[in-house]
Amino acid sequence: MSPPGDGVLLIDKPAGKTSHDVVAAVRRELPRGTRVGHAGTLDPFATGLLLVLVGRATRVQRWLMGLDKAYETVARLGAVSTTGDPEGEVTVTGRVPPAGASLPTGTIRQRPPAFSAVKIAGRRAYSLARAGEEVEVPEREVTVHEFVERWREEDEAVARAAFDIRCSSGTYVRSLIAELGDAYCLELRRTAIGPFRVADADPTRTVPLGDALAAVMAVVELVDEDALAAGHGRAVADPRAPADPAAHVLLRDAAGPIAVAQPRDGLLKPVVGFRG
Repeated sequence: MSPPGDGVLLIDKPAGKTSHDVVAAVRRELPRGTRVGHAGTLDPFATGLLLVLVGRATRVQRWLMGLDKAYETVARLGAVSTTGDPEGEVTVTGRVPPAGASLPTGTIRQRPPAFSAVKIAGRRAYSLARAGEEVEVPEREVTVHEFVERWREEDEAVARAAFDIRCSSGTYVRSLIAELGDAYCLELRRTAIGPFRVADADPTRTVPLGDALAAVMAVVELVDEDALAAGHGRAVADPRAPADPAAHVLLRDAAGPIAVAQPRDGLLKPVVGFRG
């Protein structure tokens, strides 16, 4: 892999590797000291799209992590797992959730699995669970945009069903499947993060930082004194109509991305800069 510039790598993570493993492999290919991160963990058993951030792209992690996600999952029915996936202790119950049941969509409250990366008192929940400690993970509010059963197979040996899911950041698919009844995730594949698709994954091609940001937020083009001011972190006039103050925008000029800025009282205030 040739060393990428600042930007985002779309990686199709294989099963059996952690997100950290993928980041470490990319880091080994780059000049010493290059910052590398990712925008959303995938469980080791899961496959699919992982956004690996290189260089100054690590500064915009929060905007990429906050994007909606899309998944394909195959669930085993009539059995439960202590971790919600094939890596846990599985108990066959024989109680198969009925076909055609209403699947939850909209804004829901969800409790992440005990075996998850959620931090409790500064420690990962999975570390506490593996140490045998009682884990009470707080509920959170998430949004499920789509939850559709694609197919179902049932015979005397095993029952399985496949689902397509689109959801907000922070949603645990393992919990969605477990809440169907006696079910757990056999397979989990992330197919999209916001506008980025696993079908476009290519570890040899970097999506430039400016292009990645332009795909997820509005762009304001600057010239001359405004571009110079924004590059030094100073607010500039917002040429747009009044906008949502929570909606960050990309400030850009002919040379590339300048900063991510937040609208404030008719101005655009840089909050993350890329110059200097």
